[in-house]
Amino acid sequence: MLYVGGKWVEEGEVAVHPEDRGYNFGDGIYEVVRIYKGKMYQWDAHLTRLFRSAREIKMELPWSAEELSSLAHQLMEKNNITENDDATLYLQVSRGVSPRVHDIPAAGSIEPVIMAFVRTKARPVADMKKGQTAQLVEDIRWLRCDIKTLNLLGAVLVKQYAKDAGAQDSILHRNGIVTECSSANLFAVKNGALYTHPADHLILHGITRQVVIDLARENGIAVNEEAFTTDFLKEADEVFLTSTTAEIMPLISVDGQPVGKGTVGPVSLKLQDLFEQHINANVLV
Repeated sequence: MLYVGGKWVEEGEVAVHPEDRGYNFGDGIYEVVRIYKGKMYQWDAHLTRLFRSAREIKMELPWSAEELSSLAHQLMEKNNITENDDATLYLQVSRGVSPRVHDIPAAGSIEPVIMAFVRTKARPVADMKKGQTAQLVEDIRWLRCDIKTLNLLGAVLVKQYAKDAGAQDSILHRNGIVTECSSANLFAVKNGALYTHPADHLILHGITRQVVIDLARENGIAVNEEAFTTDFLKEADEVFLTSTTAEIMPLISVDGQPVGKGTVGPVSLKLQDLFEQHINANVLV
């Protein structure tokens, strides 16, 4: 079952109002939350980012954190997510229904519309062991990538550009400065240290990204949050992306050329192991 606009509905019953601003303008926000063995992972961090995204687009959410947490648990229950299941929870809020004009409606004149669902989803264990391929692509997205909005056409296009070139994902750059991937953050490894673009307006402030940074520093791996070039990327010993669903995904070739030895490297493997331990220790009831 799905939760849409305050009602529990079956998938075939879902309807979108033709003047919903999320549908017309991508005027809304969302989060994707990982569920491991029937328990939500990093839920509080996702909620914090959801409320931040709302503030950044001048939208006031009428629900408390407690109400959204209750909704998430009800979704799992109604969709029979058990302790044997790995899954994802998708939560989306559009600004609401209003006549189609670009101006943001006055405060209180429009009610946000929430939509949420849960889907079972296995962990990408096989891909994490063997790695994936990537293609360098110009970052054509807007300049507020730190807000997790519904405006994802740029991300869709750069992912497709990479697939058209025979790669599995894109590594984005702005005038030669690497930012992130189509829907994930990016790390390069050089001489045992991590390098990743600083969390400014050009990248999403990834939940998994921050967990990896914290785990690395706690375990003696240096982390440099600084911009680097595509030339630096091509000379890296290892490259990996991070996201809620991909976890820590090694990238073993870029533009058809091997990264390092062309296999999953030791730093990536160590971080995958640390991340596994973090999952086991920090899932929420």
